[in-house]
Amino acid sequence: MKTLLLMRHAKSSWKDSDLADHERPLNKRGKKDSVFMGAVLKEKELLPQKILASSAVRIRETIAGLFQESNFPGEIEFSDELYLAEPEILLQHIRNLPDTLERVMLMGHNPGLEGLLQLLCGRIESLPTGSVAYLSLPIQQWNELSNGIEGELIETLLPRELRELEEEKHKAKDKKEKKEEKKEDKKAEKKEVKKQDKKAEKKKK
Repeated sequence: MKTLLLMRHAKSSWKDSDLADHERPLNKRGKKDSVFMGAVLKEKELLPQKILASSAVRIRETIAGLFQESNFPGEIEFSDELYLAEPEILLQHIRNLPDTLERVMLMGHNPGLEGLLQLLCGRIESLPTGSVAYLSLPIQQWNELSNGIEGELIETLLPRELRELEEEKHKAKDKKEKKEEKKEDKKAEKKEVKKQDKKAEKKKK
């Protein structure tokens, strides 16, 4: 079995209309999402051994964000051929991978990535910017990969949804902590009342 991660670049900027599409950088949200997704991949133990990537600036900046908190020990291979590439071109590059690699990431653009995902697992899935499709492939060698392969889409990691889940967890944690604080405050208050009552009784005696 081989693991393939299909990642679309993070949100890019259209601010400078004079820039060629290939040269467009990430916007603020894209930079934040790339760092966030790097943490997600690390937490899920899905860091790849190698990254095949389009040569576009937005791709390079996404990769830089992914590994901002830690150095990437693997190899990154940028290719002009992967820029806005069709699924067949993407497949060709994956097939040429050495079989010593078990987990590889392909970072590119739509519609090519979504088309490749459909070819490999037979499902039509949306890949918004910054998202990662985690596929398990029933092959031993990368050159076995073909259009008819029945891969399994384990999960799709979406930055927006994952952020919302994280925020909900933080809110739930804060709510629990506040509840515990109130309980402690009430206990302390009762303890103090008892203490004062005992003092009052002693004075009466």
